[in-house]
Amino acid sequence: MGLVNLSHVLLKAKERGYAVGAFNFVNMEMLQGILDAAVETHSPVIIQTTEGAIEYAGIDYLASMARMAAEKANIEVVIHLDHGKSLDTVMLALEHGYTSVMIDASDKPYKENLSLTKEAVDRAHKFNASVEAELGRLKGIEDNVNVDDAGSTLVDPEQAKEFVKATGVDALAPAIGTSHGAFKFKGTPRLDMKRLELVASLTGIPLVLHGASSVPKGSIEKANKYGANIKGAAGVPDDIIKQAIKQGICKVNTDTDLRLAFTASVREELAKHPEEFDLRKILGPTRQAVKAIVLNRIGVFGSGNRG
Repeated sequence: MGLVNLSHVLLKAKERGYAVGAFNFVNMEMLQGILDAAVETHSPVIIQTTEGAIEYAGIDYLASMARMAAEKANIEVVIHLDHGKSLDTVMLALEHGYTSVMIDASDKPYKENLSLTKEAVDRAHKFNASVEAELGRLKGIEDNVNVDDAGSTLVDPEQAKEFVKATGVDALAPAIGTSHGAFKFKGTPRLDMKRLELVASLTGIPLVLHGASSVPKGSIEKANKYGANIKGAAGVPDDIIKQAIKQGICKVNTDTDLRLAFTASVREELAKHPEEFDLRKILGPTRQAVKAIVLNRIGVFGSGNRG
């Protein structure tokens, strides 16, 4: 138990037909909520930070918290760099004990993406760490960078096969129609399942679903009740997530859902207790809000009692 790399948990998930949740965190309360849920359900879990989170909190703090929490947990925990945009960031994460990294060069020409990914694989494997890459590009807000419809592209399955063979990457995030942020679909939610099935068949490695938050109505309603102004948000329904898992998805990323739950909790506490200025009482309840989201996601992914 304790710290493992991404391949360790995803290869088992691929073989047994479930997915492992990858949950983003930026502070202590979020991390505690995520791990409390995973430990309670005895589920393997991937805790991850983006470059934006590292810039906000500092990698020393994030890595130290993550390693300490993972080593105390009686489950398998992966510490993952989400959307690392450069080899420098990849190396920074590896040197701080991350057991998995994502090199995201999906915004670059194919050959450059391939070259950077191969170099990341060569470096990470020396640390016994795994590497995730992305092909195609999701629309939406990706770590504070907006990708519009014109800039988004779906993955080419044949290119994915070539890419995996050439790079030796451990996991691949194929763009199949999801988007980052709370506003994923303008109409009926749809993912290109046939494309996903073909990518899974041609590559043979664990696949990752980005932009997969469900955007629960309860979180939106609570946040709006206590002063937020979030309108028209729509996520990926649970039945679509379950179908994607059957087609080869082994890692499902969740970030927006946690942010919404955290924010709704803080707004509620401040509205109900305007006299309160003790941060422990304001932020403390966010642990349970985050935990509730993670418990639900673990149920959808089927990863309970697999850790």
